[in-house]
Amino acid sequence: MKILVLGGAGYIGSHTVSELVDAGEEVVIADNLETGHIEAVNPKAKFYEGDIRNREFIDSVFENEKIDAVIHFAANSLVGESMANPLKYYDNNLYGTKVLLESMVAHGVGKIVFSSTAATYGEPESIPILETDRTEPTNPYGETKLSMEKMMKWTGVAHGLRYVALRYFNACGAHKSGEIGEAHNPETHLIPLILQVPNGQRESVSIFGTDYDTKDGTCVRDYIHVTDLAQAHILAVKYLADGGESNVFNLGNGVGFTVKEVIETARKVTGHPIPAVESPRRGGDPAKLIASSEKARKVLGWNPEHAGLEEIIESAWKWHKTHPHGYAE
Repeated sequence: MKILVLGGAGYIGSHTVSELVDAGEEVVIADNLETGHIEAVNPKAKFYEGDIRNREFIDSVFENEKIDAVIHFAANSLVGESMANPLKYYDNNLYGTKVLLESMVAHGVGKIVFSSTAATYGEPESIPILETDRTEPTNPYGETKLSMEKMMKWTGVAHGLRYVALRYFNACGAHKSGEIGEAHNPETHLIPLILQVPNGQRESVSIFGTDYDTKDGTCVRDYIHVTDLAQAHILAVKYLADGGESNVFNLGNGVGFTVKEVIETARKVTGHPIPAVESPRRGGDPAKLIASSEKARKVLGWNPEHAGLEEIIESAWKWHKTHPHGYAE
């Protein structure tokens, strides 16, 4: 199959491209490099630099390549930024997807796998979170992702497009080679922030809130290795290729770790004391976010292979130790 990966120079996109290439698929990448990195582009994939909001650009990709399916990572994804600049998120995430879907319909490309998010649920009603639970986003990032899902649903009704939306939880870790990994500026994710301490880039890590109703008072999150996420996208493409109907799946380990447990594991992996500073809670942080991924396991045959927290942090540390400034080495 020839698969178009939008945002294939980004964190999860580049890992998915790597897994697709290893699986023998033909891969085409389109990325505007706003948050992606040219260094992360797999040399075995064909690369087009451009923006999905540009209809002429996306049309040219579909005209030049006989695309069988699309995997869509091209979106902005910072919760805080979405609160401060919501229209940026509506423009890139929603308008970009609208232009993409118009082009797909025009070129007869009828299968898309899309990276959605746990942020579509907002404050969870129960744990673990099921796909059937209420979706009530608490920020524009989650709101735009949910709207993207609905846009695909109604495009499917009108034009026969079939989609899979993958709602995932905390993506983390890095490729086993240590050659690609997480590189955000500014960095907002917990594991890379913790690893900046042993890398000499910050004195300590902050723990926001120690009075939650959890086993040690700190927030619980579901961490999922980026390679396991990548495999789920490949299984979702296969599911659609085999005639599967449009569907939504949670991707998580189904196991939660507290902030203190993550820091403690990082101390063990790096051999560094990693001082932690306890700070007040941040607004809008739910106490627990854990996914049920039973549906993905059952329907897609997905089975995360890198679920251990120590293995996740070891892979991240291998990358961050050799790339302390990301790809800007």
